Amino acid sequence: MECSKRLVEVNGSVWLHKDDRKFLGGDRINLLEQIAECGSITKAAKAVGISYKTAWDVINMINNLSDKPLVERMTGGKGGGGTYLTDEGKKVINQFRVIQEEHRKFLDNLTERVGAADNLYNFLRRISMKVSARNVFLGTISSIKKGAVNAEVSLTLKGGTPVTAIITNDSVDGLGLATGKEAYAIIKASSIIIGTDLHDAKVSARNIMCGTIAKIVEGPVSTEVAVEIGAGNTVSAVITHESAKTLGLQQGGHACALFKASSVILGVS
Repeated sequence: MECSKRLVEVNGSVWLHKDDRKFLGGDRINLLEQIAECGSITKAAKAVGISYKTAWDVINMINNLSDKPLVERMTGGKGGGGTYLTDEGKKVINQFRVIQEEHRKFLDNLTERVGAADNLYNFLRRISMKVSARNVFLGTISSIKKGAVNAEVSLTLKGGTPVTAIITNDSVDGLGLATGKEAYAIIKASSIIIGTDLHDAKVSARNIMCGTIAKIVEGPVSTEVAVEIGAGNTVSAVITHESAKTLGLQQGGHACALFKASSVILGVS
């Protein structure tokens, strides 16, 4: 009796990577499409089956890593504000759908050619960096000042926002950091202090980023605050509920995010 070989169907998903980091995939594209259709982050999140908070986190991450903002927010006005897709966002969606269609044709053709081959998913899987920190920003190293043990590394984010980090000299050498090279600045949300009217304040923290409060998520103990600092960059902080009440934080209001240079982790692709 002749044994029949089971046909292995090749399957996979399309992800757009930015410097080997996952940037856009089918689920995030679906969210962008729903934002374009609904004009509301609440309705878009419900349509794709995720929470409002998750949708905001995804949008902030996408805008932080993209060269131009894909999503913009409107506050107030006759319509009461809303969320809309930029021209760049619409362009990215169209490009992704073209890639997705060609990818499906490629997989269909590969399935026919390899037939009963096993473990083909390894051929399509890519490794990407995953971190638990909420804030991940891509920037260009503008200067490195080495001391006896540690080094001060300055990055410039898109839009010109500076970020300063203090890391060891060994880390600088191990990561291969150099002026003009791209690197990621990673900051935990719990390491960020939120204040108001701090432009002229004298504080020891090297990093002060001021902007508009885009989101406030209140909890019984902690409150999450997202501050848009320009050029599509958003800083997320987790502070106590009482601190948020004392500061009188409101969506659309002004706020500043502070964090120490020693709280910044640097990474490279």
